Amino acid sequence: MNPSPPTPEAIKAELLRLAEQGNKPFTQSLNPGVPNVLGIRIPQLRKLAARIAKGNWEAYLATADTYYMEERMLQGMVLGCIRPDKDVERYLERVTRFVRIINSWSVCDTFKFAGGKRFIEANSDRLWHYLKGWMRSAGEYEVRFGVVMAMQLFIDEGHINELLRMYDGIRHEGYYVRMGVAWALSVCFVKCPDTTMRYLQGENTLDDFTYNKTLQKITESLRVDAATKQTIKGMKRK
Repeated sequence: MNPSPPTPEAIKAELLRLAEQGNKPFTQSLNPGVPNVLGIRIPQLRKLAARIAKGNWEAYLATADTYYMEERMLQGMVLGCIRPDKDVERYLERVTRFVRIINSWSVCDTFKFAGGKRFIEANSDRLWHYLKGWMRSAGEYEVRFGVVMAMQLFIDEGHINELLRMYDGIRHEGYYVRMGVAWALSVCFVKCPDTTMRYLQGENTLDDFTYNKTLQKITESLRVDAATKQTIKGMKRK
């Protein structure tokens, strides 16, 4: 029998304790406009998530609060620590509930699917379809979730052409969507340079901000040679 889950009050007390060791001003500066930021260091949150995942994590998720940004982040981390349900749809339902409460790029980008490489490989087609659905969503952080998770899992020769079309087709004005797309396209360039260069030099429909940010991020990469960076710099839109 699983032990009783930590109460929301106990979790909140632990987060407040960890916040005393954190850096609230710095974290707030990285998440402008996000309310109720505690500034807890990510490794400490991951340790707490791992502890929760060893107990009655399902009851925890059913009662978890969302007042502090880190409470939202913690829920995503717990979902990354548990053993995924045998029924992938049940696990994705849990992930969907988490995606609905994302309120910052930090909460979004610290999420990882549970189960490691084995889970990803066993459910590759379903996860690909799932993430494409988020990229067609209306919410800023919902779209970013799809963009960033697809970047982490599906930049390969089997998906790159469709992935570029998906990124190119996103028409969301949210800053964190456009920055996410630029980041993802820069990683596409590092991993699949020829295909991504043809896309960037061809008939892409990226807005100027996203396009130029993509080029900037490519030139900032340590995995791109100096000659290629010069070419990329010359592609900037005025």
